[in-house]
Amino acid sequence: MYLPKHFVPDEAAVRDLLAGQGASDLITMTSEGLVATLLPFDYDPDAGEHGALIGHMARGNDQWRRPAQGEAMVIVRGPEAYVTPSWYPAKEEHHRVVPTWNYITAHVYGQLVVHDDPAWLESRIRRLTDRHEAGRAEPWSVDQAPAKFVERQLRGIVGVEVVISRVEAKFKLSQNQPRSNVEGVAAGLEARGRADDAAVAAAVRAHDPHAAEAGRREP
Repeated sequence: MYLPKHFVPDEAAVRDLLAGQGASDLITMTSEGLVATLLPFDYDPDAGEHGALIGHMARGNDQWRRPAQGEAMVIVRGPEAYVTPSWYPAKEEHHRVVPTWNYITAHVYGQLVVHDDPAWLESRIRRLTDRHEAGRAEPWSVDQAPAKFVERQLRGIVGVEVVISRVEAKFKLSQNQPRSNVEGVAAGLEARGRADDAAVAAAVRAHDPHAAEAGRREP
């Protein structure tokens, strides 16, 4: 991943991204070429030295049967949005501006481990379900489904675990722009209101390096 220093997040931001992800792309190199599957993952920070991403896939998906050559990679995506140069006050000064894209992403590398164990799978399915049902007025739980039905469902999937060896993350949020342009981008995103715009605007403000510098200058 191309990582200019402006866009390198701190470890806490990366952990939050991994913990809050939804579905991400599991990519493996096999003897037959690259294989990829979009899967819901749960981040376990206590597994191994650097944590692990835990997921599951249909038993009929043969990606899990194909031995991975080298490390597996999971592409985790946060919010993303198009940025128009019209949001930059600098446009009115010199017009040396171009469109760009703001986004949050991480490439997670590690060993792929397959778990074909119903008990392991059930515990992980429960954890993943509880996480995504949290906050609902009447959250659904695995216990609401008949036990025999759950057993049949578990036989139709296998667990996958990526034991993390390293993470390359990029938070491209206009940090390389002057303060007035950063504010213009955040305000423009908030006003536009497309999918992800509000989340990207909040991230732009949260990672504004000028705000941090201003805070350090205050007595």
